[in-house]
Amino acid sequence: MSAVEISPAAGTDQEARAEAARTRRNWLLSLPAVILLLFAASGPLVIVLIYSFLEPGDYSGVKWIPTFDAWTSILFTRDIFDDTLQLADAHLTIFWRSASLSLLTTLITFLLGFPTAYFIATRPPRQRGLWLFLITIPFWTNLLIRTFAIMEVIRNEGLLNKLLMMTGLISEPLQILYSDTAVLIGMAYVYLPLMALPLYAALERFDFRLVEAGYDLYAGRWMVLRKVILPLVKPGIVAGSILVFMPSLGAYVTPRVLGGGKHMMIGSFIELQFGQGRNWPLGASLSMLLLLIVGIGLFFYVRAMSKEKAHD
Repeated sequence: MSAVEISPAAGTDQEARAEAARTRRNWLLSLPAVILLLFAASGPLVIVLIYSFLEPGDYSGVKWIPTFDAWTSILFTRDIFDDTLQLADAHLTIFWRSASLSLLTTLITFLLGFPTAYFIATRPPRQRGLWLFLITIPFWTNLLIRTFAIMEVIRNEGLLNKLLMMTGLISEPLQILYSDTAVLIGMAYVYLPLMALPLYAALERFDFRLVEAGYDLYAGRWMVLRKVILPLVKPGIVAGSILVFMPSLGAYVTPRVLGGGKHMMIGSFIELQFGQGRNWPLGASLSMLLLLIVGIGLFFYVRAMSKEKAHD
């Protein structure tokens, strides 16, 4: 036999070496990004985590004395006389306000974002780009500027009160600014695109012939909505809810400006600990708790989506 035969084992070894070379090359290409994530993202998080297990310094900073007091202080406070633990009512109020406003923000953005996404998804393909462009315009503006714009609308001499007084619906301006209602309005406005865009992405892939089939089977509009449309666009609903709920839970700028500092949320509470409160460990433990909540939410989202894809 003139040609040299290559054994199957030799071919397997060559493929293995080629695969190992590709793996090393891919790791080398991703090395700059890995280093950046390690030092720019993971590094600060590790520092904050360490601070959460230390004692607060006398005038800010930390003392390198290990303790769990910061984590205990999230829900409990010590009595100044007998050093007994009691529920931290102020902390629980802040947590409840943050969670309730975040849930209401998610609900309002869904109620406004779903019809908007449905409207865009049912437009001719040439018009959808224009409507999506209009939705993304607010992202071109700084968050602080958008928050001040809402302030100009809802303040006592703002556009909303002027319109209501011109129509005769009210005789004196409504006190909306510096309240939970103002914070809710501001966060709903700021995070509405984060709900509308995932819903549109889900509705764009939706087969609207199923809606016609539902009508042919004598189903009403609400029945088609509940039994056909909502179940099939569930991934977009879940994604939009997470994209709205998670950032609104830790929002700082909007509650700070529209709440006037009197209606504190978790983000403002964390900033207070690192500033005037001078309790860095408590601020660090609150930050890690917020990160843990976000991580748990993302974990269940990924798990649910994985199960749904496996089921499909």
